[in-house]
Amino acid sequence: MCRLRDCSVCECPENEFPEPFKKPFLRVLPADDLACQEGKPDNAVDRTLDSRAFKGWIEADNPWTNDDETDNGEMTYVNLLLNPERYTGYVGSSARRIWDAVYSENCPKYPSGEICQEKKVLYKLISGLHSSISIHIAADYLLDESTNKWGQNPELMYDRVLRYPDRVRNLYFTFLFVLRAVTKAADYLEQAEYDTGNHTEDLKTQSLVRQLLHNPKLQAACPLPFDEAELWQGQSGPELKLQIQKQFRNISALMDCVGCEKCRLWGKLQVLGLGTALKILFSVDGQNQLSESLQLQRNEVIALVNLLNRLSESIKYVCEQGPSIEKIMERQISDPSETRLGKSSA
Repeated sequence: MCRLRDCSVCECPENEFPEPFKKPFLRVLPADDLACQEGKPDNAVDRTLDSRAFKGWIEADNPWTNDDETDNGEMTYVNLLLNPERYTGYVGSSARRIWDAVYSENCPKYPSGEICQEKKVLYKLISGLHSSISIHIAADYLLDESTNKWGQNPELMYDRVLRYPDRVRNLYFTFLFVLRAVTKAADYLEQAEYDTGNHTEDLKTQSLVRQLLHNPKLQAACPLPFDEAELWQGQSGPELKLQIQKQFRNISALMDCVGCEKCRLWGKLQVLGLGTALKILFSVDGQNQLSESLQLQRNEVIALVNLLNRLSESIKYVCEQGPSIEKIMERQISDPSETRLGKSSA
């Protein structure tokens, strides 16, 4: 049940939308319209925006996602800084059904030796994304609703991720996969128009993008984070690629079924980011070069960069907090009389 205001995303007044976003498509609800997906007034997303905007981006299809994520009458804009990825109170059967459908219908974990490498990749990507989402929920958790006390939930972190080495490995795998996509599209991302009308912020954004793409420590540590050239080989390669594209599109469509609006926001954003990474990596020829002119939508770039951020923050949290959390939980398991904090969440 979605029961907390922290699950909400509120609409944005029309005068806060940047002018470039208003043409040719725009859907703006009144500032006081807080209708939520599940009919609860406090479950609407906070869509307050500042005055910055991108301009000059084109529309381009992505065969890996369910629908064309271009601006249209069914979409609105939100400021992600006002809608952080955290615990929302979205728990129970509704939340479990989404992940059950993702894994059982589209991304099953096959027994060892009975699955091709390409299907292993899809499972590991979704598992890594799931681990990252769980980490962010545990890192910013509502510990006491009566006092609105927020903090870390080490029990949830351990139960959902740290106690399963394969989930931690899949988190790293997904990060390296997305990192490879970002570095492969470096020329495109460096030359893209980050034009919001705020010259100072635009220069800062361009500088940060260049720092990310040309970071010498990152290049030395991960010269080839993921070798996509090994996939789709043999006569069945093209057919297998279409099959996995269909499965990922189904996963993308499932994000529209999430009952919590803020959970749906972050689910759709990160799945779009993963779909963008797939689009970049598998539009290549044998020489590991983009086989055709890469075209990304504004939303795809936003999703890709935000996904990389979410994954890197998750890995940082695991590296910095994981060892101490594991020690605490191991002591609690050996001594059941010790208190365990928090409740499970989706």
